[in-house]
Amino acid sequence: MLLKPLDVPGLFLIELERMEDERGFFSRLFCADTFLQHGLCTDYPQWSVSFNSRRGTLRGLHFQAPPQDEIKLVSCTRGAVFDVAVDLRLGSSSRGKWAGVELSADNRSTLYIPAGFAHGFQTLTDDAEVRYHISERYRPEAARGVRWDDPDLAIIWPTAAERVMSDRDRTLPSLRDL
Repeated sequence: MLLKPLDVPGLFLIELERMEDERGFFSRLFCADTFLQHGLCTDYPQWSVSFNSRRGTLRGLHFQAPPQDEIKLVSCTRGAVFDVAVDLRLGSSSRGKWAGVELSADNRSTLYIPAGFAHGFQTLTDDAEVRYHISERYRPEAARGVRWDDPDLAIIWPTAAERVMSDRDRTLPSLRDL
């Protein structure tokens, strides 16, 4: 597996390093030793899945407040999504900066999102499935979010004929109002 740092410090795109032959390929999805060498989390007590039946579904931007802030490994196991992480870390030189990547069943990439980041995605296909490995157990009282269309963040989301969202996500505060 190849860990590629993204433009926002702390974010990594993890791509497969394939060993291919006539049968197909083999690749490591996770290696604790490699993660430890890069100073990354290796303990994920919660695994979650998000199934999204319609293209244009937007979820996020979500995070858990400290001390329950989460580290996430996010991958798309069916279909494709545009996945976004926003730096919310106080004192960070990249606070308010975001990175977006396409995750898909075809590219089999994973996004490593450190603590202190908000996360969201928009589906690019019908029937998209996103899997999470999460470093903290979900605590409803710590659940927070920031607006997907916050002008200060200026996230460039893919165009969607129709955006499917929850009422909660439509009414999340801006970064300034957190």
